[in-house]
Amino acid sequence: MNDELFEWDDANILHLAEHGVAPEEAEDVMLGEPLELGFEVVDGEARWSFVGETSEKTNSAVVITVRAGRMRLVTAFKPSRGAGCSI
Repeated sequence: MNDELFEWDDANILHLAEHGVAPEEAEDVMLGEPLELGFEVVDGEARWSFVGETSEKTNSAVVITVRAGRMRLVTAFKPSRGAGCSI
């Protein structure tokens, strides 16, 4: 994991795991060319939503915030076909 660019702790690692996404997969999406889906403020914190492809050619939706100059992965999941992708 890239601790210089990303903020990781047990809470966000576990949360991503609950959605079947490894930290490295989420980082891979953000380090590639993700498509920005939107921006919103949640509980006073700015959050950006993206979708992108990993180097393994799988798609993931990722929500980030920025804290102390590093990206914090708030959540990530693998979008399902035919379902709306609401983040």
